[in-house]
Amino acid sequence: MKLMKNILKTIKPNFEKGGKLHTLYPAYDAFETFLFVPNHTSSEGAHIRDSIDLKRTMVLVIIALLPCLIFGMWNTGYQYHSQLTLGMAGYQDIYSMWDHFLFGFWKVLPLIIVSYVVGLSVEFAFAVSRKHQVNEGYLVTGMLIPLVMPIDVPLWMLALSVIFAVVIGKEVFGGTGMNILNPALTARAFIFFAYPTKMSGDKVWVHNGETIDAISGETALGELASLSKLDVVSNQSVFNQLFSSEGMYSLYNSFIGTIPGSVGETSVVAILIGAFILLFTGVGSRIIMSSMFLGGLLMAYIFNLLDVNLFMSLPAIHQLCVGGFFFGMVFMATDPVSAAQTNQGKFIYGFLCGVLSILIRVVNPAYPEGVMVAILFMNVMAPLIDHYVVQANINRRLKRIQK
Repeated sequence: MKLMKNILKTIKPNFEKGGKLHTLYPAYDAFETFLFVPNHTSSEGAHIRDSIDLKRTMVLVIIALLPCLIFGMWNTGYQYHSQLTLGMAGYQDIYSMWDHFLFGFWKVLPLIIVSYVVGLSVEFAFAVSRKHQVNEGYLVTGMLIPLVMPIDVPLWMLALSVIFAVVIGKEVFGGTGMNILNPALTARAFIFFAYPTKMSGDKVWVHNGETIDAISGETALGELASLSKLDVVSNQSVFNQLFSSEGMYSLYNSFIGTIPGSVGETSVVAILIGAFILLFTGVGSRIIMSSMFLGGLLMAYIFNLLDVNLFMSLPAIHQLCVGGFFFGMVFMATDPVSAAQTNQGKFIYGFLCGVLSILIRVVNPAYPEGVMVAILFMNVMAPLIDHYVVQANINRRLKRIQK
C-alpha cells in the first residue's frame, strides 16, 4: 500500500490546479480517497473528526451484500443445472456445489462489470463537468442493480437502465444525497416497463430458459398469480404440490433460497446475514426494517382471513419469504437518502412499504411483485411524511408553551 501511496503522490501534481490533467481531478480524487482515508478537513465551523466517512459506510453495505451475491451465483448454477437435468435420475450427483458456483460466477460477473463501468463512467462525467467530487453512492448502487435483475437480462439493456437510473434518478436532482428515488429500483423499474418480456414470465429466471425444453422456471409469485386467476378447488392440488413442505416453493426452500428469482433476492438466510451486519454496524435502520416486516405480516395475515383465492391463502410468513420482500426491506427501503428521516416517519414509511408490497402483489395478479412499486411510491411520499411529523411536533410544543 505504501508503494501505491507513493505513486499517487507522484502523479497528483498533474491533476491539481495548473497541471496538465487538472480537469480530471475529481476522478483522481475518487480513486485516492477510495484507497486511503481522505485527508480533507473542515476549515471553519464546528466539526467532528471520525474515521468513518461515506465511502467506508458504502463499503460496509457492500460487505453486507456479499452473502446475497455469493448465494445468487451458486443458485444461478443450481437452477440451470437442475432444469437441464430435469427428470434424470440422480442428477444431483452430476454437478457439485462448486460446479454450480463457478457457472453462476461467470454469468453474474458480466452484469456486475457492466453495472460498475457504465455507472461510474456517468458519475465521473458529471463530476468532471460540475467540478466537484465523485459521489460515493454508486458504490452500493452498482452492486444492487445486478442483484435485482434476472440472470439473462441483455447487457445493453442493463447498461441503458444504469444510465437512466444515474442520470434521471439521481444526477438531475443534484447527485448522491439529493435523489428522491432509490436508483437501483429506478433501474429495475425502467427495464420492467420498457422491456417487460425480459422481466417476467417463466423463461427469464433460469439461464437459457428459452432453449430448455419443459422448463419450470416460473417464480413462486408467478405461479401464485396464475393459480389465483382460476377456480380454487380445481387448483388446490397444484397449490398443495408446489407450496407444501415437499413442494418446489416450500417454506424451507423459499427461506434457504433454492427457487428461481432475481440474482440476489431469493435467499432469506443470506439477506438476514446482511441485515445483521447493517444493524450491528449501525448503518441500517432497525425502525424501517422492523416496521416494514410488521406491515407486510399484518397485510398477509388479513388476506389469510379473507381467503378469497389461493394467493391469499398462502401463510403469512411464507408470503414474506417468496419474492423480493426481504431484500427490499433490508437493502432498498432503508436507503438513508430516499427514506423518511424522522423516527416516527421511518415507522410510518416502513409500515406502509410492507402493507403496499403485499397488497399490490395479491390484489393485482397481473403484477405479482409489489415491492418495487411500493418502495418507489413511498420514496415519493417520504418527504411529506416527515413534514407532517415535524409539523405535529411543532404544534404540540406550541400548545405546551401556550399552557
